[in-house]
Amino acid sequence: MHLKEVRIFPQRFPTHERYPFNLDIFSHPRTVNVHCPITFFVGENGTGKSTLLQAISHRCSIYIWQGQRRARFQYNPYETEFYKAVEVEWVQNTVPGSFFASEIFKNFAQIVDEWASMDPGLLDYFGGKSLMVQSHGQSLMSFFKSRFKIKGLYLLDEPETALSPASLIDLLKLLVQTRRAGHAQFIIATHSPILLACPEARIYSFTPSSLKQIGYEETEHFRVYKSFMQDPNKYLQDL
Repeated sequence: MHLKEVRIFPQRFPTHERYPFNLDIFSHPRTVNVHCPITFFVGENGTGKSTLLQAISHRCSIYIWQGQRRARFQYNPYETEFYKAVEVEWVQNTVPGSFFASEIFKNFAQIVDEWASMDPGLLDYFGGKSLMVQSHGQSLMSFFKSRFKIKGLYLLDEPETALSPASLIDLLKLLVQTRRAGHAQFIIATHSPILLACPEARIYSFTPSSLKQIGYEETEHFRVYKSFMQDPNKYLQDL
């Protein structure tokens, strides 16, 4: 594996009043052991999964593609500063990598299309087709299949967003195949019980006040999906 540990130092926080520094989950020093081919971050929205994932990316010198910046109604100067309170430890040497989030993938695909207008051979890397002429889910799988062939550290923020259940199973198979090849390491924030079923993966549960390792069937995602599939009407009784 490439990355060994991620450490959080709350004594470095510039404030405890603003997000993300006001999250109780980060109020105590923490060490997250990621010395595993595939690590998942799970939990409700707002519990800090994506925040920590982005901080890891920053500390590992992995570029995060950004779309066009727009004015915000409320500006939070601390929103992107969490990485300053985070340190990472590599197993040996640093490796290249990439950060994926569905909301910024379109911007990346558009840039690739512009480059391909000058160098059509670039698209061979993505199966010979423009990412812009495929469906969102198809373009994501084309990207994953090409990118994961390269040795590196891959940080994925909710990759399930545009994928159908069948495509999620394809992505799960790709993760297992890549893990067996031994050249890549993944840290993935997800809500998908399909991806969480990945054999031998490590799962960290994020709650408002705790961050701990749990088993697949202990995740809220597994329990809710299983219960719903067994009796959907139970969840509609109060309507």
